[in-house]
Amino acid sequence: MISVSRTHEWLEADGLGGYASGTTSGVNTRRYHALLLVAERPPADRRVLVNDAAVWLEGPGEPRYLSQHRYAPDVVSRLDAKLVSFDAEPWPRFSYQGDDFAFEREVIALHGLPVVLSTYRFSRLPAGARLCLRPLLSGRDFHALHHENAAFSFEAVTPGRYVRFQPYPSVTGIVSVTDGAYRHVPEWYRNFLYERERDRGLDFLEDLGSPGVHEFTLADPEVHWVVAADTPEVRAFLGDRTAKELAVEIVRTESARRRRFATRVERAVDAYVVKRGEGRTVIAGYPWFGDWGRDTFISLRGLCLATGRFTDARGILGAWASVVSDGMLPNRFADRDGERPEYNSVDAALWYVVCVGELLARAGDDVPARERDALVGAVHEIVVGHLSGTRHGIRVDGDGLLAAGEHGVQLTWMDAKVGDWVVTPRIGKPVEIQALWLHALSFAARLLGGHDDVLARGLASFESRFWNERAGCLFDVVDVDHEPGRTDDSIRPNQVFAAGGLPVRLLSGARARAVVDTVERELWTPLGLRSLSRSHPDYRGTYRGGVFDRDSAYHQGTVWPWLAGPFIEAWVVSRGGTPDAKTEARRRFFEPLASSLTSAGIGHLPEIADGDAPHAPGGCLFQAWSLSEMIRIAHSVLTDEPASRDHAG
Repeated sequence: MISVSRTHEWLEADGLGGYASGTTSGVNTRRYHALLLVAERPPADRRVLVNDAAVWLEGPGEPRYLSQHRYAPDVVSRLDAKLVSFDAEPWPRFSYQGDDFAFEREVIALHGLPVVLSTYRFSRLPAGARLCLRPLLSGRDFHALHHENAAFSFEAVTPGRYVRFQPYPSVTGIVSVTDGAYRHVPEWYRNFLYERERDRGLDFLEDLGSPGVHEFTLADPEVHWVVAADTPEVRAFLGDRTAKELAVEIVRTESARRRRFATRVERAVDAYVVKRGEGRTVIAGYPWFGDWGRDTFISLRGLCLATGRFTDARGILGAWASVVSDGMLPNRFADRDGERPEYNSVDAALWYVVCVGELLARAGDDVPARERDALVGAVHEIVVGHLSGTRHGIRVDGDGLLAAGEHGVQLTWMDAKVGDWVVTPRIGKPVEIQALWLHALSFAARLLGGHDDVLARGLASFESRFWNERAGCLFDVVDVDHEPGRTDDSIRPNQVFAAGGLPVRLLSGARARAVVDTVERELWTPLGLRSLSRSHPDYRGTYRGGVFDRDSAYHQGTVWPWLAGPFIEAWVVSRGGTPDAKTEARRRFFEPLASSLTSAGIGHLPEIADGDAPHAPGGCLFQAWSLSEMIRIAHSVLTDEPASRDHAG
């Protein structure tokens, strides 16, 4: 059982970019919590269709309220039952006890369609009671908030078994399916208060429209409510089936699908691999991130390559091969018509090369020649584009290393920006970019031939340029702001990629061990690596407050769980990769990280955590690269077993 709390959150993803989500307390605390949140153009154009429901028992005597909400100024509505437990397996299940009733509520998102099933299962009931369920609707963009307005349509159409709502003509309609009766009683529910939005310094009040009430006699103590986006695919799935028939099908389908995964963690990983067009892509994190280049390729190593989902990996990498431009890959696709992809990442394309290399190494014989040629062609374009020089000052210097950056642009993964202020600009030659670049050169040289002279210069100059003798570790950036010889001696986690986390390691022996030991001493926490040493004057130990406060702390001490992956790998390698080293790494680093799977986003790892103890989780509580790197380490570093082929892919 999981803790019942407003700070513990659950997620049911639909494989399209949409989801159902909330807290284990049953009270929504974010604008992103919803029963039916759909991607109208998967995985983009995400809309909240059904936010929640007001649920109660009528008669005999006073109503008994079965759902709870927080309203302004700061009032939690009455709940006439005690929420005694929450369980996340195999899907979210809440158990309630009242004075004269008891029930369970389950929520299941159907994979592949924007359909969500809610089931209310009563084990005790007062004689003559009936259940009332009032859907609460908005139809808004998932980043926005909804307020009472005259344009909202309360109209309900009842063709056959279903009730159809269309709050706004430009938004996908909603289908509500029950085996009860529908009573049309339009009502505004005003001033819902989302405390996590308030804590983040954002707007936090919302109004929701409710056209009417579904009513159930409870002759059958198991009540099913199916809500779905009104699309042709959904209508074909629904047919003319009853809510109970649909519930049986959804439970059967999802039970079988979820059992195919070897572990709960691998099932959680599946939430991030979603549909885009005719192919697949990776959602960076829930509840608010989309599919981004850098995040996709860092995540792909654990989500698909380490777990043997090679078909998914081929599809994702093949789709991205077609959008190489001047050696770069976009860090963000266009989410709406008229937008253009954003080519503002120095490392997205270099991480792509890492993934291509690992795919060909693990599944090369299963990659058709046509696909392989496309992947190899993309690698060639990326390397040549960087050698020729490309956007944002990205170019190869005479020392064979990759310079990048211009004022006002954030190119590395440390990409926080507040207005025109780039918090960690890292203009020059960032250390992890050199590790990625020299790996790309090495891989291209083996794959295609050539580039040997540039590679030799880069390998020869890296250690001499980056070694910080005084601190016994690596500089974070050399040639800062493109000034030759100027260095940034901040102790940050990026240096660990020179000793582990990538197929090519630029350090070995005593210096690799020194880097790993320094990173462990200065940056390690049970949730991953701090982004800056506590001894630095710019260190920020907590990530909270408004947008400015949070973004200015984002990479200035905040912990990033995804960095546990390269760190654990470097730690094991620096100790010879022995069975004893793996056992020790699992005990000291991996197990504390794995224990965090129930700390915030149930079954997942968060995007970030506070640098100061107790390292409270923050940001997106369901983050792809955090979970991916944990999976990669478990499958590829702490074990000698190879990935299985196309497991659950």
